[in-house]
Amino acid sequence: MYAVFWFVDQAIGLYVWALIIAAVFSILVSFNVLDTRNRFVWAIGDFLHKITEPVLRPIRNFLPNLGGIDISPMILILLLYALRIFLWTTLWPLVAG
Repeated sequence: MYAVFWFVDQAIGLYVWALIIAAVFSILVSFNVLDTRNRFVWAIGDFLHKITEPVLRPIRNFLPNLGGIDISPMILILLLYALRIFLWTTLWPLVAG
């Protein structure tokens, strides 16, 4: 059972890194540091968008308009860290006995 908890914890950690990379990628594209006409750069951006947007969209719909500032990745990262803490401090002791 420990392996399942470890796997879920690692998956959450990888998703947090994907959110951070997607946010940095978005900033670099908006400042024209990265050129999305490059096929490789576009493919990376498309992949990051596809794995993060379905989870970020409901948070963006809930938040008020902040004038171009998107704090939804930060909110999602905080929620994911809260989930990790809940996983290990509440669920793991119940399962492990």
